Amino acid sequence: MTSDNTKSDGTIRKPRLIMTVLAVADLKHSARFYQEAFGWTVTLEVPVAVKLELPNGHELMLYQREAFGSNTNQLPETLAKSAISGTEFYIHVTDLRETIRLLKTLGARELSGRAQRPWGDEVAYYADLDGNVLAVAQPPAGPADAVA
Repeated sequence: MTSDNTKSDGTIRKPRLIMTVLAVADLKHSARFYQEAFGWTVTLEVPVAVKLELPNGHELMLYQREAFGSNTNQLPETLAKSAISGTEFYIHVTDLRETIRLLKTLGARELSGRAQRPWGDEVAYYADLDGNVLAVAQPPAGPADAVA
């Protein structure tokens, strides 16, 4: 049996992103943050990493910073508390107000408040516990979403 992305001879048709890996300072705290903020389910937990299942088959691996460095032979830089990384997750949510409340409660730092953006989504920008940018967004209501 082959997957949609694998040919019958086992070769891959097109490379596809299956997992995003983030080096984190506090594995337990970061895992709790993502579970509670977005409801993502833990599928693997080992002493140095936690893997979360996201919608559409994508996965997020949170990797203890020093262990991540042992794989890459280079320890990732530690960011200042006021800094952000060059990484952004753009996440559509059902209830933007509740997601913002959760992010604040869990210790996320507000970068740019909730606002209608030129591309149509209402978006708020936060930094997670390690300075990764989280853009939480609600797309504009379509005809099926409109309330009569």
